Amino acid sequence: MANSVSMSHSIARRYAQAVFEIAREEGQVDALAAQTEELSAALDGSPELRDLISSPIYARDDQARAIGTLAARMNLSPVLANTLQLMARNRRLFVLPQFTQALAELIAVERGEVTAEVTSAAPLTDAQQEKLKATLAQKSGKTVKLNTRVDDTLIGGMIVKLGSQMIDSSVRSKLASLQNVMKEVG
Repeated sequence: MANSVSMSHSIARRYAQAVFEIAREEGQVDALAAQTEELSAALDGSPELRDLISSPIYARDDQARAIGTLAARMNLSPVLANTLQLMARNRRLFVLPQFTQALAELIAVERGEVTAEVTSAAPLTDAQQEKLKATLAQKSGKTVKLNTRVDDTLIGGMIVKLGSQMIDSSVRSKLASLQNVMKEVG
C-alpha cells in the first residue's frame, strides 16, 4: 500500500513539475495558482468527478472526453488542459488529487508562501486571522496562508502547525498538563 501511494505521488509530481515549469517560463504562475485552486475545489465538491478519475469502469476515451469538457468549462489554460488530456490517455487521472496538491506546493515555494494549519475552539474572525497571519509571517519571514478548522473539544485557544513547529495553546492541553502535574504531586 505504501509503495503504491509513493508511486502515485511520484507520477503526480512529474506531471505537476512539467506544468509548473511551463507556466513559470510563460509568466503564468498566478493564473496556474487560480486554476489549481478551482480544480482542487471541483474535485472536493464533486463525487462524480472523483468517481470518474478513480473508477476503472470508464474507458480512456470517456475519461478524456469528460476531462476535455471540464477543462473547457473551467477555461483552463492550454498547458493544464492538455496535461489533463494526456493523463486521461495514459490512465493516470487517479493521481489528480496528488497532482493539484503538488502544483499548489510548487506555486507556494515559488511565491515564498507557507501554509499554517490552525485548529481553534471557535471560528476565528477576519481580524484574528489577519493578526495571526501577520505574527506568523514575522516569525517565519514568509507569506503565510491559513488552513483553519474548528474543533470544539479544545475548549478554548488554538493549535497552530507551521512547518515542523507546533504551538498548542488550547485549554484542553493546559488541563491535561495540570492533570499530569497533580498526579505527580499526589
